[in-house]
Amino acid sequence: MELLIVSLASLLAGLMDAIVGGGGLILIPALFATFPGAAPATLFGTNKSAAIWGTAFATVQYSRKVVMPWRALLPAAGAGLLGSLIGAWVVTQVDPALFRKALPVMMAMLLVYTLAKKDMGRTHAPRYAGTKQAWVGAAIGLTIGFYDGFFGPGTGSFLVFAYVRLMGYDFLNATASAKLINVATNFSALVLFAVQGHVWWHLALAMAVSNIIGSLIGTRLAMKHGSGFVRQVFIVVVLALICKTAYDTWLR
Repeated sequence: MELLIVSLASLLAGLMDAIVGGGGLILIPALFATFPGAAPATLFGTNKSAAIWGTAFATVQYSRKVVMPWRALLPAAGAGLLGSLIGAWVVTQVDPALFRKALPVMMAMLLVYTLAKKDMGRTHAPRYAGTKQAWVGAAIGLTIGFYDGFFGPGTGSFLVFAYVRLMGYDFLNATASAKLINVATNFSALVLFAVQGHVWWHLALAMAVSNIIGSLIGTRLAMKHGSGFVRQVFIVVVLALICKTAYDTWLR
């Protein structure tokens, strides 16, 4: 029964994550509810062991339908991996409690800005090209990769927003690009958790398969319905993140 519950949660998480990120909103609470006595690090590591596969398959699916700027994305992914490793190391030296309190406010500002700019992310008009695009992408990857390693919640949404606002992408292309960077940040985190023995491999396979199935469904929905649909899902996910992080920070 436990395996069935977390596998279903992994499927739904993969679906949401493929569209706009935020799959952890579903899978992490499901893991904590199903295994209340487990070490948090083990549940986070097990979550990563499933999420990375769905994200990787989503990247492949998007690359078949969306033109991926690989020359700009690969440096961004490399920078994201490096940033995540640095962030994971920093969190062992510094307490992220202050950052945790600021997160709901940051997410609320992001939501308000997105709602105010009704046309943002509806058309794909990249602001940069060539080397400059690669440098800006690398800066985004390094910064949000650091955040993912240091803290984590909402990484996919922050990546999508950064590509829409800073790079001029529409929501569909921004999501496609964000997936590759997210694979890199998830990989570095998974390696860290695995080395420390914080992954339940006996659950990982079933959860990974479920996550991939959800991811395939999510990418099909996003590509079928386009940027307007992705934007609406983005707004809903960010609102859910605000509620979840505010509850965890101020009410629990």
